[in-house]
Amino acid sequence: MKVLVVEDDADLGYAVAAALRGAGLAVDLVGDIPAADEAVLISPYACVVFDRMLPSGDSVDYVAARRRGGWDTPVLFLTARDSVADRVAGFEHGGDDYLVKPFAVAELVARVLSLGRRSLTTGPPAAPVLRVVDLEIDVPRRQVRRAGVLLTLTAKEFAVLELLANHAGEVVSRTTLIEHCWDAMAEPMSNVVDVLVRQLRRKLGGPQLIHTVRGAGYLLGQDPAAPAYG
Repeated sequence: MKVLVVEDDADLGYAVAAALRGAGLAVDLVGDIPAADEAVLISPYACVVFDRMLPSGDSVDYVAARRRGGWDTPVLFLTARDSVADRVAGFEHGGDDYLVKPFAVAELVARVLSLGRRSLTTGPPAAPVLRVVDLEIDVPRRQVRRAGVLLTLTAKEFAVLELLANHAGEVVSRTTLIEHCWDAMAEPMSNVVDVLVRQLRRKLGGPQLIHTVRGAGYLLGQDPAAPAYG
């Protein structure tokens, strides 16, 4: 899951980005509205966290304009403004959630994760527990079990596995994995995805569940060339 944080306070921005990365998210951090506008045009984000008052203006006005153009990425506003009128304005202009400063970082992370999951799939909300063959992914608890055995995954490994599980039986390209699970510093032509998938395969054990589809990407589930289970 990839998140954009728009915050002009460098210390707060780095702290928020570090907390979100610690939860397994890929995070891009910018400090003003023009940089945010460029970022959302380039990358697909599961959620955008906007500070309300930025040097380039009130981010509520920017979000409202983008919403009129059909932009539907979930938005969380951060602000020192705590009046009811300010909170209502945030929601009326396209915000999905609103957090008043000072806030608990753990609460921010929980809210971003909740908003981000809404945008991972179309249609009904994703199930809190994803099951693929004998693999079970408990998303809220960030736990993975294979044949009932609890596995220990890094935050990045969990993020990649969750994305693959949300598209189980479908081929997910390396580009899609980088766009959703790594931040802007990742080099699209590097082998970061291949290395991480090898680590995941080792931890998941056999029989293999993550399959390489040559020239296309990766597929989680039964080997497409194998007979059907059961």
